[in-house]
Amino acid sequence: MSMARLVITAVTLEGRSKSAVAAEYGLSRRWVQKLLQRYATEGEAAFEPRSRRPHSSPNKLPVALEDEIVELRKFLAEEGLDSGPSTIAYHLAERHGGAPSFSTIWRVLSRRGFVVPEPHKRPRNSIIRFQADQPNERWQADVTHVRIAKAYEVEVFNQLDDHSRLLVGSDARGTFKASDIVTCFDKATVCYGTPATYLTDNAAVFTGAYRGLGWVALERELVSRGVMLRHSRPYHPQTCGKVERFHQTLKKWLEHQDRANTIAELQSQLDVFREYYNNFRPHRALGRKTPQSAFTARPKAVPHDGPLAIGHFRTRRDVVDTAGKVTLRHNSKLHHIGLGRRWAGTRIVLLVHELSVRVITEDGELVRELTLDPTRDYQANTG
Repeated sequence: MSMARLVITAVTLEGRSKSAVAAEYGLSRRWVQKLLQRYATEGEAAFEPRSRRPHSSPNKLPVALEDEIVELRKFLAEEGLDSGPSTIAYHLAERHGGAPSFSTIWRVLSRRGFVVPEPHKRPRNSIIRFQADQPNERWQADVTHVRIAKAYEVEVFNQLDDHSRLLVGSDARGTFKASDIVTCFDKATVCYGTPATYLTDNAAVFTGAYRGLGWVALERELVSRGVMLRHSRPYHPQTCGKVERFHQTLKKWLEHQDRANTIAELQSQLDVFREYYNNFRPHRALGRKTPQSAFTARPKAVPHDGPLAIGHFRTRRDVVDTAGKVTLRHNSKLHHIGLGRRWAGTRIVLLVHELSVRVITEDGELVRELTLDPTRDYQANTG
């Protein structure tokens, strides 16, 4: 039996006073009076439970604002851009000077069928993040692959400021050579200054250390400008996690664009996205600030004053060919060193310090000592 039926029965059938019934059941006399009036008007319907939902909700979002949230969600998703509640709130605040809370926007999207439940992920507060304290303290760089035309794959070289996530460079080539990497780095420094540290993986265009090739062009360029070069551990892409994650963001956006037919068309698309990413897209890791605003908010780090005092040492083992020559790579270029035919087939060791080269046999006998001329392919033996 409902409370309403109990109260009405006690007054109408038992003839008890409203005050006595209210006191016995812990109700106000006014509420008992309201139940009796309802019974007199509606009869048996007065015994049915009533919804407690308010007739109006002053804090409910206007329908027009809900529609705007949905339209923003559709537009951002169709463009391949981040379309979460925080990004939508950022754009609403830009338009109107304020926005509903993230949870309110999430409820609107959920109610309209735009939120798909996902499995529980690792809590964000359990992830240890490493971030440079200043802009230009460290840049991350990496090359990724993008398809254009009829499944033709080209390379895109992205450079990202570690502190602000500012995309300082995004360039497309068929295949990047060592000299192309230097050109793109120089172009980025003209616009944003020179970083103190440069972080890459161990690809051949970034370092020759793991292949016994000597310094590549990028390494020499950085050392000459006082920039410290750092590399991730082999097979450990998490070290360059920020630029690796950016690759995903860029490719997601490109998937929603018309596929470029040429490298020039792809470069135009990269330029458009770079403008949006730097100046209009709020970044979650930056407290919803844009990378450009985060980059300009703090003083910039600077590289070492003058070239780094770092000598380059390495050894290389080889066998003298039938023409009496061995090869040595310097600054990404292959040079041939003449030793003489009498050394053909001899196993030798090259001891290299910058441009100074000593060639010895495995028994320690000196074969030749020279200063490498980087402008010449063949280093003739004049001795």
